[in-house]
Amino acid sequence: MSRPLRRMLSVFAGLSLAGALSAAEVSAVRVWDGPEVTRAVFDLSGPVEYTVFTLDNPNRLVLDLQASKLGPAFEPESDKGLVQGLRSGKLEKDGLRLVFDLGAKVKPRTFLLDPAEDKGHRLVVDMQAADKPAEPVRTMASLSMTSALDRKIVVAVDAGHGGEDPGAKGPSGTWEKNITLSVARELAKQINAEPGFEAYLVRDGDYFIPLADRYKKARKAQADLFISIHADAFHKSTVAGASVFMLSQRGASSEAARWLASKENQSDLVGGVSLEDKDNTLAAVLLDLAQSATLKASSDVANSVLSGLKRVGKTHKPQVEQANFVVLRSPDVPSILVETAFISNPTEEKKLNDPNYRRRLAGAIVDGVRDYFQTQPPPGTWLAANISARPREHVVARGETLSQIAVRHGVGLSELRQANGIRGDLVQVGARLRIPGMGPG
Repeated sequence: MSRPLRRMLSVFAGLSLAGALSAAEVSAVRVWDGPEVTRAVFDLSGPVEYTVFTLDNPNRLVLDLQASKLGPAFEPESDKGLVQGLRSGKLEKDGLRLVFDLGAKVKPRTFLLDPAEDKGHRLVVDMQAADKPAEPVRTMASLSMTSALDRKIVVAVDAGHGGEDPGAKGPSGTWEKNITLSVARELAKQINAEPGFEAYLVRDGDYFIPLADRYKKARKAQADLFISIHADAFHKSTVAGASVFMLSQRGASSEAARWLASKENQSDLVGGVSLEDKDNTLAAVLLDLAQSATLKASSDVANSVLSGLKRVGKTHKPQVEQANFVVLRSPDVPSILVETAFISNPTEEKKLNDPNYRRRLAGAIVDGVRDYFQTQPPPGTWLAANISARPREHVVARGETLSQIAVRHGVGLSELRQANGIRGDLVQVGARLRIPGMGPG
C-alpha cells in the first residue's frame, strides 16, 4: 500500500501559551450540507491548539486537539454531505482525536471563531470535494446568444442567514433563516411564472453563505436584480411592518436601520468566516458603487417594491430606507433588501408562518419587480422585445395619488386620466390602472 496522503496544518491562532494549553471541552458539533462545501462546527469551552490532516483508503479527515476532551452531552452528527460518520479517541497528554469518515477526498479549510452574540468559541471545518468541478458561469458568448434570443430577466433571490447563522428568533421560537428560505422559494416560484423572468436562488437549503459571496453569486448568474429577504427583530416587540432598504454610502436613515444593518453585518461572525484571506478589494467595490446608474436603479425598484408591499399590509416606514448592508454592495447589480416583517412581533411572526400570507407577500414583491421592469426593460430581453405588445398596468398602493403614478411611469396626468376614465386625482387602493402609450389600442 502506498503511504497515506497527509495534508497537515498546525494552528495556534495567536493565542497565549496559557490559553492554548488550558483544557477545552468539545460540547457539541453541527454538520451542514451545502452545494459547495460540507461544514462542521464544533462548540468549544475555550480556544484550542489543533492539527488537521487527511488520509486515503478509506478517505478520512483527522482533527487532533491538544488538551481537550468531549463533553458529557456530546452527540456526533453523521451522514450529511461528504461526512459518513464521526469517531473520537484519546491522544496522549490529554489530547482528543476526532475522525470524519468521508465519501470522497476533500480539500479541508479550518479556522477558529471567537465568541459572537450567543455563540461561544467554535472550530469550523469546511470540506470541499477535491474533484469538485468549477461552478458554471454564464460566459459572454452565452450572453450574446441569449440576447439574440431575447433572454429572460434574471432576478437573484437571497434567503438571509442559514446554517450556523439562524438569524433572529421570534417569541414562539421561529428562526428567521427558515422564514426567509420559505419566502425566497415562494418568490422564486412566482418570478418563474412571469413571462420573460427567471429566478436564481442564492441559497436553497439550510447552509451558510458569507455576505459578500451572496452578491458575487448574483453577479456570476448575470442577475439583473438582487433581492435579499429578511425577517429581522428589534428590541421592542411592538415594532411592526415591512421595510425596503437600498444601500447608503452615507450611513443609515433611521435608528432602526442602523441597528438592523449592524446586526445583519455580524452574520459573517455568527455564521463563520475566516478573516485570514481578506484583502483590500472592499475599497474598490465601494468606489465602483459610486456609479450613479446602479444606485438610481436600486432606488427605483425599491420604491416600486415598497408600493407593492403597501397593498399587503402595514409598512414600517412610508419611504424606502437606506443602510450600509454588506449584502447590497454589488457594484453593478441593482440590489434591495426586504424586511418582510419583524419576527420579534408576535402577530407578525404568526403571519410569517402562514403559507397563504407568504404567497401574498411574494406576490406583492413580484408586482413591484414587474412594474419596475415594465418601465425600464433591459435591452436584449424578452420583455423589452414584447412590452409594446402587452398592456401595462399599475396597481394602486395606499398613499399613492394619480399624479404620483403619472410621474413614476413618465406619462402625462391628463393621458392617465383619459386612459382610465378618471376625472379627479383620487384613486382607490388596489385599482388597476392602464398606463397609456403601451399595449394595443
